[in-house]
Amino acid sequence: MKNSSSPAKENIVLFPKTLDYYQIQLTVMLESERYGEAMELLRFLLQCQGQEQRNYDEWQSLLEWLETAFPYVSRNGDAEGAAPREDEDLREEDMARILAKSKQEEDAQYPYKLLQRIQTEPLSEATILALEQLAYLEGADIDEALATWLQEAQVHPLLQFRALQTLRRRGMQGTLQLNRGSQPAEIEIESVPLKSEEFPVQVSQVLERVAEQAEVHEPTLYYFAQELWGQFIMSIYGSAEYRELLDGEYALLDIWAGALHQMVSESLNGTRLEEETRGMYGITGGMRFQFEAAYRSLKGFVKTSLLDK
Repeated sequence: MKNSSSPAKENIVLFPKTLDYYQIQLTVMLESERYGEAMELLRFLLQCQGQEQRNYDEWQSLLEWLETAFPYVSRNGDAEGAAPREDEDLREEDMARILAKSKQEEDAQYPYKLLQRIQTEPLSEATILALEQLAYLEGADIDEALATWLQEAQVHPLLQFRALQTLRRRGMQGTLQLNRGSQPAEIEIESVPLKSEEFPVQVSQVLERVAEQAEVHEPTLYYFAQELWGQFIMSIYGSAEYRELLDGEYALLDIWAGALHQMVSESLNGTRLEEETRGMYGITGGMRFQFEAAYRSLKGFVKTSLLDK
């Protein structure tokens, strides 16, 4: 563990909003298997001052696990030897499986310790990592334990979605009846997306609209919008709100794109220019109610996600 009073750390300070975005960025890197980039970000975060000790402990633990699981990933994030992407993905998955199973061989209770962490700790990089490891461990009772927990407990929707991904990776089939948001939903495990490109095209079309406007008005905004939208979509997957997005007309995509643009712009700049944003996306007065509802939904997600960290 790096000393929190090291000279390097004294020169770098993270403001709360900046740290929040880095946390989201780190989660997305792990989700998209960009392990080299995640390692570099963790090394940077460990140099920063002013955070709680539990944050440093968690970052250091995650960095050590990534360095052990993927030793062939260089410091610049590339796989050493320039192997094809398909081979790289295979090696990453194989290494993660080998590491998880070796821990299970050392400690037969290891899967249940991971389950205990997932079921009792709040949403964090540690709980997401525990779910990733469970995907490679044997035991039908793991599927049953995760499914029962999802159906009976109050689980953060983002952690809930990551658990559904774990069940799909473990090969579970069939449907689960559980609450997504405030309403019951039926989730088909085989259809749970594992990567962003597996979501319906409407999801990416919202981002395409933001990209067009951000390029002209605020180039730095798109990156943060991409990160937030990916997390938000995972949190509402399978809910009534998610189904409305997929079933909505063309204008509904503009409404969500405008709300996303507004949310990120406000977070980055501290100002709310709602009329200007609505004008960019052609959101008329008659669409304002839907725009405000989408904005509130995004804002509520950000608020609850940060409170749970």
